[in-house]
Amino acid sequence: MAEHDEHSSFIKTPRQLITIVLLAFVVPIIGIVLLVQLVINRPHADPAALSPEAVSARLQPVGKVEFGAAGAAAAKSGEEIVKEVCGACHVPGVANAPKLGDKAAWAPRLKQGLNGLLQSVVKGKGAMPARAGTSLTDPELASAIVFMANQAGGNLKEPAPAKK
Repeated sequence: MAEHDEHSSFIKTPRQLITIVLLAFVVPIIGIVLLVQLVINRPHADPAALSPEAVSARLQPVGKVEFGAAGAAAAKSGEEIVKEVCGACHVPGVANAPKLGDKAAWAPRLKQGLNGLLQSVVKGKGAMPARAGTSLTDPELASAIVFMANQAGGNLKEPAPAKK
């Protein structure tokens, strides 16, 4: 085992000496420059962020409710309503809802006629909430009922639109 010489240096060549001297100067200088940059370039707020327009833009509500004249939006067809609302339960038959096109399940319901079916939807039945959990009008609900009933072999007629 070799003895360690206490008086020897870990720098053995002139190249190692130059490297150590350069690093001894460069590393502290880089550290000082970065520290100065950190102190001088503090993050600051945009001066325009406090303008009334910018503040009101940030404080906008998540949603808006718009009121319009009655009938301003085009009424949806029965097929559209069934696809958007009714189909969620009536396609897979959730909570004993009669499936679309299932003649046996719809037969006793078709005996009630359109008015009876409409009253069931308006009041709610079983797991279905009143108005199928929507804000659809009676004519829109009736249109959806006619579409579903006729898919199951019914022969219901669309109600005539109300005269204005």
